[in-house]
Amino acid sequence: MGNDDLRRRKTPCGFCMAVFKWIPVVFITAVIAWSYYAYVVELCIRNAENLVGMIFMLFFYHIALILFMWSYWRTIMTSVGRVPDQWRIPDEEVTRLFRADNPETQKRILNSFARSLPVTNRTMNGSVRFCEKCKIIKPDRAHHCSVCNSCVLKMDHHCPWVNNCVNFYNYKFFVLFLGYALVYCLYVAFTTLHDFVQFWKVGAGQLNGSGVGRFHILFLFFISIMFAISLVSLFGYHIYLVLVNRTTLESFRAPVFRVGGPDKNGFNLGRYANFCEVFGDDWQYWPLPIFTSFGDGISYPIRHLEDDSETLLGYHSDTRIEMDEDFLPESRFLHSIP
Repeated sequence: MGNDDLRRRKTPCGFCMAVFKWIPVVFITAVIAWSYYAYVVELCIRNAENLVGMIFMLFFYHIALILFMWSYWRTIMTSVGRVPDQWRIPDEEVTRLFRADNPETQKRILNSFARSLPVTNRTMNGSVRFCEKCKIIKPDRAHHCSVCNSCVLKMDHHCPWVNNCVNFYNYKFFVLFLGYALVYCLYVAFTTLHDFVQFWKVGAGQLNGSGVGRFHILFLFFISIMFAISLVSLFGYHIYLVLVNRTTLESFRAPVFRVGGPDKNGFNLGRYANFCEVFGDDWQYWPLPIFTSFGDGISYPIRHLEDDSETLLGYHSDTRIEMDEDFLPESRFLHSIP
């Protein structure tokens, strides 16, 4: 979070905007709270005909709900991270940069400052990426978010439903949130399907429970199906992005590498290595919203293409092909994991 953002929040307008950004989160929380009442009270407690069946339904329901809410909370509350101070350009260098009379001079200033930094991404003109608002050299895969008003490490996108940027530190939590939200909706829809069918067959007046309670269950079925339809495509898309090691921003605009130029597959290490980069290599922690991602959010291994290096450079080279992130060969990446 930048100093400008802190100053903005101190103004009445800034405070109102900060409150307004929480409305989608409050809406989702309210829907979940209502669904809990409709499922637990109206469907299971007031409408139960089989005690054993009700216990099993509530048991699996609460497992899905806990994992869903745990992932959602971690996605919301996890910080976007902070770019280290060594990436910040001193004020005198910033002044010199802005006073430069041509782009080539600016490019030389930025490249000179970034010589000791592990940065491989470039702009289209070959210059090191620089954030004019944060006054920093952007690490690989980092982007400035206008909503958070700061540079975000491995930024995927800003999601209003979690009032946070999906980034290096919470991407695993976000994918799990989508997955458990889908499981929750499908489970609710499946277990309310019988009551939904009976409602249309015999009418609300001939079913157990009050009329209002029956409509709670009816709407619960509709809403769970509606959310499930939207979630299945979104969850599938992010699983695809995990397997190809690509962010949403990179899927729309390929990152540019110092060697090799634009390349959407620059960070693709192979599906298993890509998956481990986000979820870690211990399968016991894969389904839990606990941070297990590899790396520091600053530098990334890049895909190594020997054939392309030989073609471009004329000899066998260990030069890494760069895109919007770095990648090493899959075998080298796996052996480098402690």
